[in-house]
Amino acid sequence: MMMTERKPTTVGEMLTYEFLEPLEMTQSALARQMGVAPRVVNEICNNKRALSAETAIMLATVFGNTPDFWLNLQQKGDLWKAYHNEKSQKRIRRAHPIPLEAILEAELA
Repeated sequence: MMMTERKPTTVGEMLTYEFLEPLEMTQSALARQMGVAPRVVNEICNNKRALSAETAIMLATVFGNTPDFWLNLQQKGDLWKAYHNEKSQKRIRRAHPIPLEAILEAELA
């Protein structure tokens, strides 16, 4: 995956600006459609809550798209944060690839 410097659109931004606002739908109305507490939708819209697979399925059901659409947004944002976070980068740099020779030896054994 090619990582850009531009932060990807978050689930909250997409939900707010591309779905709720054009439909003139409130967070409370969406919460009722999803069958969740209004706090859940508010936290998603404000990027204070990550999506679960279950929530992605509910959003897909309400808006007629796919759970993958919502989870892909979540995943892109999570990966971007990891690549652009200094603390994460320190941890990531500790990982090293397994030498190809070791993989080939294991396959032949």
